[in-house]
Amino acid sequence: MRLGVNVDHIATIREARGTKYPDPVEAALLAESVGADGITCHIRVDRRHIKERDIKLLRELVKTHLNVECSLDREIQNFLKSVKPDWVCLVPERPEEITTEGGLDIRKVKEELKKATREFKDSGVKVTFFIEPEKELVELSSKLGADAVELNTGSWCDNPTEHKLQKIEDAAQVGITLGLEVHAGHGLNLQNVGDIVEIEEISELNIGHSIIARSLIVGIERAVSEMKERILLGV
Repeated sequence: MRLGVNVDHIATIREARGTKYPDPVEAALLAESVGADGITCHIRVDRRHIKERDIKLLRELVKTHLNVECSLDREIQNFLKSVKPDWVCLVPERPEEITTEGGLDIRKVKEELKKATREFKDSGVKVTFFIEPEKELVELSSKLGADAVELNTGSWCDNPTEHKLQKIEDAAQVGITLGLEVHAGHGLNLQNVGDIVEIEEISELNIGHSIIARSLIVGIERAVSEMKERILLGV
């Protein structure tokens, strides 16, 4: 199971003072040096943390793979089609939200998703939909052309129950049956990641806030190494 490290909140600290540091690109390279399998970041419409400069440099320097989360905003889509990250993960976005609040309501934005997915894939970029762990949404994601789904683990992390965990596993199984890659993320940390690691259909976890928070205490290299070890050991 791969670990994608989200470096958004390195940029959050930078933007708190409007300085040039800390640099999310530097953090990404350090994360890769100790075993991160990919780098993830989210460019928001309000550019509250990650900016175009960051993505251009990440595209140039990341040696694993670069996964960029974004909304259906056309300006951002056009920018990413020119930069060509390895993956784009389409997510919902509200200006007033603190963090992503849930998966895409793909039933409401089917046509926009279909168009964006086709254009990204024509540009050589693979596409993930960030969705709730519901079998029907996985099936619809496949019909709309997604290469992968990322299952939102946020609700389970907030209130872990066997029912919610089973829904994640069931959705992952459907994804594999349909030929999709299955990723997962949101709210994962050292204490809860073990249960998700046991779902063998999931090939990648994207984790940011808990790793960056831990890195403030022990450094980015140790924080990434700890998470990578936890994923490999499955405990």
